[in-house]
Amino acid sequence: ANVQFTSGIDSTYPIYKFEFINIHPSNNGASFRINFSTNGGSSYGVTKTTTSFEAYHNEGGSDSELRYDFAYDQAQSTADLNIADEMQNSNDAHASGTFTLFNPSSTTYVKHFISNFEALRNPNYSWNYFKAGYANTTSAINAVIFKMSAGNIDSGTIKLYGIKDS
Repeated sequence: ANVQFTSGIDSTYPIYKFEFINIHPSNNGASFRINFSTNGGSSYGVTKTTTSFEAYHNEGGSDSELRYDFAYDQAQSTADLNIADEMQNSNDAHASGTFTLFNPSSTTYVKHFISNFEALRNPNYSWNYFKAGYANTTSAINAVIFKMSAGNIDSGTIKLYGIKDS
């Protein structure tokens, strides 16, 4: 139903990057979500402030747009953050992208993040989602959960990388 990373996010690296390859929802129209924990995954719901913009284009070339999407912004919310919205679950549909979390083990600063996803939404539309914001906590983030807004993660690969600074 969900994927949790409850170990491996610590002070070893200042940057953690998740890669998502062919994430497929079991339910049509489900959104792919993330949330954070400061207690090893016992609970999720770190306060976040976020922003969102997106671009789309249809296969026929007759409809496209680049827009700021205030409906998906969060202002000091503990709710899950949609990082790929309203995905299709047809056999050839999936989402792929990245999510980067900066300095999660800091006990001084808030934790910034950026995300970029490409997904099939609405029949025959390519959507590119850009999400960014910060987790408003000075506690160390040490666990992350990924899940769908409805149903399960049907298939896909999630990779986690730690990135050293120079």
